[in-house]
Amino acid sequence: IIVMFLSETGPTMVGDEYSDPSIMNYLGARKTTMLGNNFSEYHVDEPPRLVLDKLDKMGFRVVSMTGVGQTLVWCLHKETSDAL
Repeated sequence: IIVMFLSETGPTMVGDEYSDPSIMNYLGARKTTMLGNNFSEYHVDEPPRLVLDKLDKMGFRVVSMTGVGQTLVWCLHKETSDAL
C-alpha cells in the first residue's frame, strides 16, 4: 500500500522511511528529514498526476482519496501473486 500526501502542484510526499526503496527509486524520490523531526520522508517535485501515472504503470490502483485542508491524500494498492 502506498499513501501519498500532496498539494495540487507538488512537491509530492510519496513515502516514509520504511517505503520500498525500489519504488522510491522508480519515482525519482529523494529521502529527506526535516529539522526537528525524528523520521524521514520521500518527496518528488512532480505534480500528483505524473506520480499517479507512474504508479499506475507499476500496477497500483487508487483505493481511496480525500482532502485534508489544502492537502490531497491518495491511498493506492497493488495486488500481489502471494496467497495467504
